[in-house]
Amino acid sequence: MDRAGAQARIIQLAIFALAAGGWYFVTAAGGVSRLLLPSPGEVGTTLLRLIQTKSFWNSVGVTFSSILQAYVIAVVGGIVAGYLVTRSKTAMGVLEPVLAGLFTIPLTLLLPLFILFFGIGPASKIAYGATYAFFPVALNTIAAFGHFDERWLRAAQSMGASRWQTFRHILLPGAFPVLVTGLRIGFVICFASVLGGETIASAVGIGHNIALSAEQMEPGRLYAWIAFVTITAVTLNLLITSIENTIVRRDRK
Repeated sequence: MDRAGAQARIIQLAIFALAAGGWYFVTAAGGVSRLLLPSPGEVGTTLLRLIQTKSFWNSVGVTFSSILQAYVIAVVGGIVAGYLVTRSKTAMGVLEPVLAGLFTIPLTLLLPLFILFFGIGPASKIAYGATYAFFPVALNTIAAFGHFDERWLRAAQSMGASRWQTFRHILLPGAFPVLVTGLRIGFVICFASVLGGETIASAVGIGHNIALSAEQMEPGRLYAWIAFVTITAVTLNLLITSIENTIVRRDRK
């Protein structure tokens, strides 16, 4: 890790430390009702108890299985659709603005339709997450392959490179950084949409447990689930960002 990266990590840790310290002092001073904000110690103790139960890991398994399935569908569909669009300038001119426009629609408004067609179980969350994550993957695929400098392609063709060789050695390496960014954004959206769908309407999963804890007025349990999601989301995002930066740096060498 370079000096800039180390400084960024220190600042990130300092932000989390300040947030945790502020949380502790606010609850210790008794300025906020425990029903609204339990103490960090209570939340930590509840989380430790939760992770020792079978139901906790069953819920985690359901949610992450849904996220994985939705993400795979979004990646395969988005890359294939995006690449096919770039094979025609007419298709790019027509479909790219349409996809960008559809992506601006809050798909949460359409969640009841997913539940109507696929039921209240994981299938509706998989379909919802896959649909939402499809758009950034497809749009970044179009940006990666559709706006490539054609001089490189013509140079490769003039030297006798086949279509596969041109794709493998020219097009794919040049498009890869933008493509990876789309995959990262798609994963973040998929993660958030599946959890959001579970929180709104679900019988199983992490989101269901968050909503159930709120309905039953169990703040310690509610914040324990939220803490688990926050830690997981931050860890995954840092990991994916690190992988993305490594790929981009390697591509520039």
